[in-house]
Parts: sequence; C-alpha cells; structure tokens
Amino acid sequence: MLVVLDTNILLSAMIAPAGTPALIYYAWMEGRFTLLTCAHQLEELRAVLQRPRISERIKPYTAGRLVNQMKRLAEDVRGLPSVHRSPDPADDFLLGLSEAGQADYLVTGDKSGLLILDRHKGTRIVSASQFAALLP
Repeated sequence: MLVVLDTNILLSAMIAPAGTPALIYYAWMEGRFTLLTCAHQLEELRAVLQRPRISERIKPYTAGRLVNQMKRLAEDVRGLPSVHRSPDPADDFLLGLSEAGQADYLVTGDKSGLLILDRHKGTRIVSASQFAALLP
C-alpha cells in the first residue's frame, strides 16, 4: 500500500504519541505501508519544525529523527506534475506527490481543504481515523 501523509499528520504524531496519527506513524515504522515523500515535503517539514510554536512542543532530537527517518525510509518521488486543485494552493504538491507516486491514500487532517476533494486521480483522500481503520 502506497501512502502520502500530510505534514500535519506527521507533526501530530510527534506531538501526541498516543493519538491516531502516532498509530499511523508507528504502522509505517513497522513496514505496514510504504510512505511516499518528496523534496518539497521534506523542506516544508523542516521549516514547520523550526516555528517557535512547534519547536516548543517537539524537541529538536525528535524533529531531527523524524526528518532523518523520512529521508532514509520513505520512498522519494521525483518529477511531480503541476496540480492546481486544492482549496489551499500550498497543499497542491501533496496531490502532485500522490499522483506521481500512484498513492493509494493521502492521509490528512485538513478538514476544510484536501478532505473535501475526496479523491485525486487514483488516490483516496482520507482522515487519520479513516486510514487507521484500513491498516492491516
């Protein structure tokens, strides 16, 4: 199963280790699905982890470990198509990543943005709780 996790899911997993996003993160670490990422997402993740409000909640060693795991263990997708579909243009790269990587699922907590799209090409767009229910 090929999956894109929105950056908000990854951050939530680090902030609340007992929540549903953390369950998804641990499922990835256990090899229960293949995580897709791209250079743009890694840049976004690094930038968000440095914001004062986030860095107060996620310790530097935890942030560094997450970025390193993403770089080392996630499948790096290149050649993303230009997509202009999300209500939040900053999220269009996630749709491009899903398309280029032929993701089965895009998991997001963005209720007013990506979730309202429901699908992008062959990718289902689901919430963390919906995806957790589908995990093998």
